[in-house]
Amino acid sequence: MATFIVLGSFTEQGIRNIKDSPKRTKAFKALAAKAGVKVKEIYWTLGHYDLVTIVEAPDTATATALGLAVASLGNIRTETLTAFSAEEFGAILGKMP
Repeated sequence: MATFIVLGSFTEQGIRNIKDSPKRTKAFKALAAKAGVKVKEIYWTLGHYDLVTIVEAPDTATATALGLAVASLGNIRTETLTAFSAEEFGAILGKMP
């Protein structure tokens, strides 16, 4: 499983319905599970992003499909980052010519 950090920003619609955010989070977790994605953590944040989510997905395509499905609901825009553990990054460095 690959690890992804998903940064989220509420849209106008999402902030207008902010009180539904905990309910939407439960729905997101269910949708993620159905897609084969494990939600490790969700944090509401202050600053440039409103949410930071850490997920594990089988591959980039699965993580991207989940992000698009969530964004299509209109409450949030996301930016997805691929994350590597120290061990994974070491293996990547070992492949350098």
